[in-house]
Amino acid sequence: MTSTDTHNETQDSGPSGYAAARLRLLTEGARSGPPRRAALARLTDDWLTALFTAGTEQLRGASLIAVGGYGRGELSPRSDLDLLLLHDGSDPKAVAALADRLWYPVWDLGIALDHSVRTPAEARRTAGEDLKVQLGLLDARHIAGDLGLTAALRTTLLADWRNQAPERLPELQELCAERAERHGELQYLLEPDLKEARGGLRDATVLRAVAASWLADAPREGLADARRRLLDVRDALHLTTGRATDRLALQEQDQVAAELGLLDADALLRQVYEAARGIAYAGDVTWREVGRVLRSRAVRPRLRKLARERSDFLRRAVAGGGRAPGGGKQNAERSPLAEGVVEQDGEAVLARAARPERDPVLPLRAAAAAAQAGLPLSLHAVRRLAATVRPLPTPWPAEAREQLVTLLGSGRPTVDVWEALEAEGLITRLLPDWERVRCRPQRNAVHLWTVDRHLIETAVRASAFTRRVHRPDLLLVAALLHDIGKGWPGDHSVTGGTIASDMAARIGFDRADAGVLATLVRHHLLLVETATRRDLDDPATVRAVADAVGTQGTLELLHALTEADALATGPAAWSSWRASLVADLVQRVSALLAGDPPEESEAAAPAAPTAEQERLALEAIATGGPVLSLRAQTEPPAGPPKETPAEPERAGEPEPLGVELLIALPDQAGVLPAVAGVLALHRLTVRTAELRTLDLPEGVEGSVLLLDWRVAAEYGSLPQAARLRADLVRALDGTLNIAGRLAERDAAYPRRRGVVPPPARVTVAPAASRLATVIEVRAQDAPGLLFRIGQALEGAGVRVRSAHASTLGANAVDAFYVTQAPGVPLPGEEAEALAGKLQEILRA
Repeated sequence: MTSTDTHNETQDSGPSGYAAARLRLLTEGARSGPPRRAALARLTDDWLTALFTAGTEQLRGASLIAVGGYGRGELSPRSDLDLLLLHDGSDPKAVAALADRLWYPVWDLGIALDHSVRTPAEARRTAGEDLKVQLGLLDARHIAGDLGLTAALRTTLLADWRNQAPERLPELQELCAERAERHGELQYLLEPDLKEARGGLRDATVLRAVAASWLADAPREGLADARRRLLDVRDALHLTTGRATDRLALQEQDQVAAELGLLDADALLRQVYEAARGIAYAGDVTWREVGRVLRSRAVRPRLRKLARERSDFLRRAVAGGGRAPGGGKQNAERSPLAEGVVEQDGEAVLARAARPERDPVLPLRAAAAAAQAGLPLSLHAVRRLAATVRPLPTPWPAEAREQLVTLLGSGRPTVDVWEALEAEGLITRLLPDWERVRCRPQRNAVHLWTVDRHLIETAVRASAFTRRVHRPDLLLVAALLHDIGKGWPGDHSVTGGTIASDMAARIGFDRADAGVLATLVRHHLLLVETATRRDLDDPATVRAVADAVGTQGTLELLHALTEADALATGPAAWSSWRASLVADLVQRVSALLAGDPPEESEAAAPAAPTAEQERLALEAIATGGPVLSLRAQTEPPAGPPKETPAEPERAGEPEPLGVELLIALPDQAGVLPAVAGVLALHRLTVRTAELRTLDLPEGVEGSVLLLDWRVAAEYGSLPQAARLRADLVRALDGTLNIAGRLAERDAAYPRRRGVVPPPARVTVAPAASRLATVIEVRAQDAPGLLFRIGQALEGAGVRVRSAHASTLGANAVDAFYVTQAPGVPLPGEEAEALAGKLQEILRA
């Protein structure tokens, strides 16, 4: 259907004709993107013009104006109509009647409408009082009526905006910052708001407003394309959901991707992230330029005063030889930062003598100098480098490698400098493998960032640990590359190790160092997974880690990389408890690598109990029942090695570790499900859990189980320890029906379900221990999960020798060391059968 056909149908059939033409336009496959949005705007213009004209035979001095997105001609399928009925005030009754004839047909069709009726003076006054109204009116576009009235208003509003820009732009910047705080950054969110999040459509509109002020302009290259891509995604979202929504929810991403002809939801998110990153970077550059211009204007009166004083002084002292006020400096100062790089107006810029076409190391040198000085790289400098610099030879010269390490070790300023290089394509030219991880989403709630940003965040964290290692260069480069395999099929650690080895050779590391980097990338998850899921008292655990890392130097680097990686992932990935477990493992592995192997007997390795643990154990033996200690934990437990500091940005603050629950009781069957069930009944969430047999002092007979758990109340206050103990006694003697009570509560208060999580997975860890069979469980965390696992293991007739459970965000990652009654591992077939049965129970 042509635009002429659409126009005729709208004219002939009125509102019903408009509705039919609108539906046809939105469902036909021939047009999409900007052409469809423009056609929808024209179609709507024609319809509204017909409504306006039919009601204004006797009315003069009125016009209908589109504002906001409609004013820009960017109508998405479910966009509302932003309209202003402008009039000269000569006939209020006729204007009111006209407004009814305009608004009611829009409402009758179920189209959202944002409308106002104002005189030019009222519109100008409202814009002066409300910044959001002023921004919408900047996109005012005439639809029908008195064109002169519309043009006069536009001219007046633009003049006001430009005159008021020095006062209004700081206010606008503050509004943008507040909105970003509320909605987050579009380029990192799994369910982003395409309009309100930082880097979204609202920010793109703001950049148009800043450009209209004539005070500063946004980088134009790529900005229109980024805006178009976000609008295309919003169009597809409206069509697939049938709703006027800007939030790209997880359950709708596959449909939206299909509507846009993309491979899958990840390809969709990557496209969205790339567009958002371009808009956000343009915003950073623009607001920096606004600040520079406003500062320049603020000092200009003082400079004029100094110039007058200088002129008067020279007239009075023509023959005197005195020094003029101001020191005689007329140009902006340019302070050297590095070869070919200077500071000017708060930015790192290229020196006048810099020759990028002859200096292939200059991009890295400029970036390192800027980051070390805590300065942004100027847009002009980055674009000149991107346009003229020669490629680095392979392998890189030593200076290039050192400048990369310097950049990575500069801390927080590294992020902005890296993003400036990436915005102009310099990073992928330096490191071609970076393209695979660029803007790649991570569908894991524990992760805060895309893959590429996570790698930079890890380098930022690692920069705080460079004093802890003998080779800080290897640490920083390993931090940059540790997830580089996520852009490829298969296990990203294995693939990444191979890629890291190749990239290390390209960067200029020798074969030995490239091998260390490959090992670090291949095993970057080894320490934290082993420390939280394996029995550290088992000699096989320590030996397996020692075999993987090979040397104490690599172990030292891996320890620092592990902490940096976890801190960069998000708050759920690291705590003082995990730090102490990893440090304990590192200490044991280091001793083995130094020639002090752990003894092969089970009794030789366990750590000595603390005084409190021993007291509880003796009391449990004496009373024949459970003994509890429940206390809030407001600081890290004593004992972690000094080389495992708290997170640098939170040093000195108590870490909210929740509540420490210690339970000692005589060794007996059913302990794990009983304790876990009682905690679930009292709405206590298990964050970490350890279960082991405690050695008693000489002369004391019996065997005691010690449970060292960290728990947190779902809501409300903590229960009394006496109540927990009473319920635990009842659970152990069988008089408390935990399963029944939990089922009753679930029926009375069903939990709200969001996106369906992946199914639980239960596996047997091969060769994880010679002393027990290790059952690994990965499942969505839920009340009573540990109780169900413990109940299933008890029902299978196995003994839980030790347990290591932890919660990462919404994911439970647990390991259970189980044996047969004689205390030996399960045969292979029985172990697999047990894992299969447990998985079946958890998936039910």
